[in-house]
Amino acid sequence: MGGVSTTSTAPHPPSPALAPRLRQALLAGAFTADGLLDLLGASAYAALARSETVPAVRATRGDGALAALVRLFLLQRPIPFERARAALPVEECLAGGWLVRDGDEVRATVDVRPYGGPDGEDWFIVSDLGCAVGGAGGADGQDEQVVLGVGGASTTLAGLTVRTPVSSALDLGTGSGIQALHASQHATRVTATDLNPRALHFTRLTLALSAAPEAVLSEGSLFDPVGDETFDLIVSNPPFVISPGARLTYRDGGMGGDDLCRSLVQRAGDRLNTGGYAQFLANWQHIEGEEWQDRLRSWIPGGCDAWIVQREVQDITQYAELWLRDSGDHRGDPERYRRRYEEWLDEFEARGTKAVGFGWITLRKSGAERPSILVEEWPHPVEQPLGETVLAHFARQDYLRAHDDAALLADRFTLAPGITQEQVGLPGEEDPEHVVLRQNRGMRRATKVDTVGAGFAGACDGTLSAGRILDAIAQLIDEDPVLLRDRTPRAIRLLVEEGFLLPAGRPAA
Repeated sequence: MGGVSTTSTAPHPPSPALAPRLRQALLAGAFTADGLLDLLGASAYAALARSETVPAVRATRGDGALAALVRLFLLQRPIPFERARAALPVEECLAGGWLVRDGDEVRATVDVRPYGGPDGEDWFIVSDLGCAVGGAGGADGQDEQVVLGVGGASTTLAGLTVRTPVSSALDLGTGSGIQALHASQHATRVTATDLNPRALHFTRLTLALSAAPEAVLSEGSLFDPVGDETFDLIVSNPPFVISPGARLTYRDGGMGGDDLCRSLVQRAGDRLNTGGYAQFLANWQHIEGEEWQDRLRSWIPGGCDAWIVQREVQDITQYAELWLRDSGDHRGDPERYRRRYEEWLDEFEARGTKAVGFGWITLRKSGAERPSILVEEWPHPVEQPLGETVLAHFARQDYLRAHDDAALLADRFTLAPGITQEQVGLPGEEDPEHVVLRQNRGMRRATKVDTVGAGFAGACDGTLSAGRILDAIAQLIDEDPVLLRDRTPRAIRLLVEEGFLLPAGRPAA
């Protein structure tokens, strides 16, 4: 997340000039995602993701370069100068600001976290101290301009993002540069922006230490730094927290309610090239007397298709407590905690907010006269990465928009890979109460179908048109084929829209 710029008391990040030498030393010491797993073991490695460092500290008590590097850069423990010298170009690291010396020991000035790229690349995410281990859950009382490392939100967005080759990509609110790093693998030019100048410096470090191409780095709010420039891909994990004020740069957007997310989505349409995608994480308010789906539909700019998925909803007390813990306000003075809790509830009450939703927003600049806008709630597990699933979703919208019912019945379909059928009913009964089709890939949806729908889906192998399959089913169940053709296209459209059926000859997600 990027955010509002204020005067910082945090130390200046180190110089990127040493990054190639440092990368060489880290790789030589096996300080990689695979190397960590080998050294720590699955249990201690998993504990790190829960912010528990004790097992990792125990696993790094021995000698060796990897243990030293883990203690230094991941666990933020000082190590003896001579031990550091055996693993790193220590004098250069001290001169470049990556390390500081305290007597006979050295310690790191930044977190460096190994991060495996999608094709096995050895990447490194650089962030402020204490903000990488455990998934960068928050600043927990640190400086308001703190730069976070890898967290669940950032990896979720990276997995959602469409990864087709593009000429230009924009990472808006870059933070430590995770999205820019991913984009550098399939975009000719990457631009990264943030209101926090420290975040831009950390992005430069992340890219340099990962041996990735440099990005164009611009300081400023939302789309202001890029002027009238347009892009093929826009991604943003913005400071979406709905809070009373903008106390913490990395999470608080500085606008009232969910206005920052709304503004980001509404302005993105003018910044996309035709066919381009914009993908965001966001929070949105559930307002008394208003349907949250209608609220989000009103955000979508003209000429854009949209797919919005609400993954989680919290009532206002849960939400306030989550972010008060994130900032460490639950520790220390109980009266201060009570006052800040009251401020959050006052803010929500003034806006009529009863709950807060979290999820994904994807736009595609289609230019369609009748844009496809799907707003849905899906709190269930999904398969990551989902980028191919996102592409397939919008391809299906194009197909359905171009095919009326007659064209649909004339076309041929195949059952998508990984679909299973479940029959639900009482034991011993001849016929099931209902049939469920279930996906084992992508969104992992399940949909209830009647016997006609189940029979139709089972017969879709790409050889017969939909209409001919329905005619055969009508003969089997002794129903008028004309009536069956009239009432079935809506069900077929739903099966295609949700990815259970694919037009013959089209790739699956």
